[in-house]
Amino acid sequence: MDAVNEAANGRPAVHLIDGSLYVFRAWHSMPDEFFDAEGHPVNAVHGYTRFLCELLERVQPEHVAVAFDASLTSSFRNTIYPSYKANRELPPPALERQFVQCRAITEALGVHLMIDHSFEADDLIGSTVWNLRALGWRSVIVSADKDFGQLLGEHDEQWDYARGVRWGPPGVHEKLGVHPHQVADYLALCGDAVDNIPGVPGIGAKTAAALLSHFGSLDILLDRIDEVAFLRLRGALACAAKLREHAENARLYRRLTRIALDAPGASTIDMLQRQPRESAQLDDLCEQLRFGAFTRSRLRALLR
Repeated sequence: MDAVNEAANGRPAVHLIDGSLYVFRAWHSMPDEFFDAEGHPVNAVHGYTRFLCELLERVQPEHVAVAFDASLTSSFRNTIYPSYKANRELPPPALERQFVQCRAITEALGVHLMIDHSFEADDLIGSTVWNLRALGWRSVIVSADKDFGQLLGEHDEQWDYARGVRWGPPGVHEKLGVHPHQVADYLALCGDAVDNIPGVPGIGAKTAAALLSHFGSLDILLDRIDEVAFLRLRGALACAAKLREHAENARLYRRLTRIALDAPGASTIDMLQRQPRESAQLDDLCEQLRFGAFTRSRLRALLR
């Protein structure tokens, strides 16, 4: 992907980056041999900074934002379902500190930062996609997370940067067997172990996709449960019984799997315009993080 693709299909693009994903990837993949001026580990900061520099150099986006999670235990989903993401360990202090430093690097490069304690990064990105679509903009969501498939409109794309793979709405169907508008229903039915959402017992990915292909949506499926037993589906009778028993749970799980479109994301394109920054702010960060000469030169070259 490069700058010339920014206005594909006659629509300008905004790049929306799932920042937390790339910080976690750097934390797990970078060797633990980088330390800041105070002796704290900064391996995740180094990895994230390399990723962000490469993306900005390659794409040269005029409009871009990075969303971070700050709501692992405080999002609205935890309120309605306390077990949500309860299977995940909180970031250790060493990583939590690096998240703060990654956010500082992002802002020092003039990139818009999105973070909220009630909404997750997915919601901030989703609300931004929704807001800007109405203004004629298309979105490129930089993430490997399958949940984002539900946001893709006709002109939008998702980009798994690490694998160099990008896809639009047809790619969602190819991967999951459902269309973007069915992704939240699909995850509610078959569950999402990553987020500790159990789904309906006995309904796996293929069955969930088959049910949604036939009925179209979770609501219609639950309204017409009696028909499920007569489908040419392995274990159709048992499937109908499970759906009857767990119908309300399925509706609850969809409240968790559906990305919110009313979060405080960017509401105007001007908010995502890259902003000029003073080099002193970046220089101070480079000193604190003990970046080498090559990384410092890359960062300075990216200042607007």
